[in-house]
Amino acid sequence: MNSTIFQKTNILGKTLPEMEELLINLGQKSYRAKQILKWIHQRGISNFDEMTDLSKDLRSVMKDHFIIEAPIISYEELSEDGTKKWILDVGNQDSIEMVLIPEGKRATLCVSSQVGCAINCSFCATGKQGFSRNLKASEIIGQVWLAANSYGAPRTANDKNITNVVMMGMGEPLHNFDPVVSAMNIMLDENAYGLSKRKVTLSTSGLVPEINKLAKVSDVSLTISLHAPNDELRNILVPVNKKYPIQLLLDAVKNYVEGCDDKRITTIEYILIDKVNDTLELAKELADLLSQIKCKINLIPFNEFNESDYLQPSGNRIRKFKDYLVKRGYVTTIRSTRGDDIMAACGQLVGQVNDKTRRKERIQRAKIEAQSI
Repeated sequence: MNSTIFQKTNILGKTLPEMEELLINLGQKSYRAKQILKWIHQRGISNFDEMTDLSKDLRSVMKDHFIIEAPIISYEELSEDGTKKWILDVGNQDSIEMVLIPEGKRATLCVSSQVGCAINCSFCATGKQGFSRNLKASEIIGQVWLAANSYGAPRTANDKNITNVVMMGMGEPLHNFDPVVSAMNIMLDENAYGLSKRKVTLSTSGLVPEINKLAKVSDVSLTISLHAPNDELRNILVPVNKKYPIQLLLDAVKNYVEGCDDKRITTIEYILIDKVNDTLELAKELADLLSQIKCKINLIPFNEFNESDYLQPSGNRIRKFKDYLVKRGYVTTIRSTRGDDIMAACGQLVGQVNDKTRRKERIQRAKIEAQSI
């Protein structure tokens, strides 16, 4: 006799429409979905018995069919500058990292979208680890849920401790399109985290078809990891450029920004690597190139890691690069290096991958995934 094991649905990553549909299928009222989202995301509750404005019958039905389950925190570390890094266990020997960066009244959470990454940018430690799998929506929004709960739970709707979320952790967000969009929709939902579209940022290496697809379903802030002003150099630093060269990428960015209903500009990320892409000649080339789009430029001094021979430029080279761009009329900032003492700075996130056999599998999988991009 065949028997199947009933598996409860993890509703942590369910959007409002998805939650409404689940309730209707169970013969429940759809309006309860808003209450449930508020309990989960605004108050940080995972125990159905604590959802006291729901009837006992509904809570019983939910316990029978649903769970609320986030990734497991396996390690956390606090930097001297206040930056906090968590390593999260997502099963099958896979780990991801998320980073919380407090700054005055702001707290920016850097969220991962994949276990590893198949893009393999030459300056990024994550890409050196290979690729294992895409994260589920529950594992993406679960990072926000865990970080918010680190301030204490239960919370109230007014406890907006996480003010900004950036999809800049491990992975290429647009390579995991649907779960990332679902998670961002929960971040924006007034029944959940209620963040504004300017406070949720997606950073991409330049997957042009997915940028065009994103323009049809979302208008969150868009950041482009450019890092070079010409295709020859960018092919080396960001290999996906060979498939989607710079001009094709900038055309997609213009299309995305024009579709937003406000005066939006794009942020261009540019990692400065000593004697690789930090010359004044390249600064001039970058200024000429970006004249065709509305943007601001965020310069990121390269953060060194063991598997790279790249070096961070001197402060003088960084300032000269910035000063030239400012002189050309660009709003240009230098990103403060935060959390580098705990390997939590930009480009340093790798999770804990100590098993050599496991790592070889991830690298091989990354090669396969890269061919599909």
